[in-house]
Amino acid sequence: MPENTTPENATPRSGAPDGGAGAAAPRPDLRDAADRVAALVAEIRDDELGGPTPCEDMSVGALLDHLMGLTLAFRLAAEKVSAPRGEDGAPPPGPGEPSADRLDPAWRSELPARLDALVTAWRSPAAWEGEAEAGGVVMPAEVMGLVAMNELVVHGWDVARATGRPYACAPETVDGILVFLRRTAEETGGQGAPGLFGPVVPVPGDAPPLDRAVGLAGRDPAWRP
Repeated sequence: MPENTTPENATPRSGAPDGGAGAAAPRPDLRDAADRVAALVAEIRDDELGGPTPCEDMSVGALLDHLMGLTLAFRLAAEKVSAPRGEDGAPPPGPGEPSADRLDPAWRSELPARLDALVTAWRSPAAWEGEAEAGGVVMPAEVMGLVAMNELVVHGWDVARATGRPYACAPETVDGILVFLRRTAEETGGQGAPGLFGPVVPVPGDAPPLDRAVGLAGRDPAWRP
């Protein structure tokens, strides 16, 4: 989830569909990405919560805590609900470090519910207009929506790889985040985006699209626990 970075103009609007010039550009749908995470959540055992993940210093339980927080934060961003600002007008700080100790005991039912609410919120055309705020960061809403989808896809991959489960997303989902990740890599010189992901991990150009996406998000596609 974004904390200290604002990838301005991280992705351009796509061209108008066949409806003609000036028609609204199609918006990405988060349903596929959310369903993939929900399917993983349904399988995770308690004895897997302490295992390592591709996210440095973050266990499976801590990553689930992070997903609990980001699904709520990005839903509120879509709904244009901002947390109260301080006396100086500054936005509130982002959430604290994810922790398995803070993981809601009801995460198995609560996280799928939050995923559903997130999808519904970003299906509103108004969610993609103007600006949106999450974790104390304000950015164009059309970028924020892609950040939300990227978080679901990449952290879904993290959970799957950490627990030894298969993982795949629909081609249009991966293609959507690749646009965002490539543009961000270009803007940062491949050095990563603080609060989002680390430096780019080189991946062969003919690698599967999901491997290329996780490489751009600072993961080694060959990572194993």
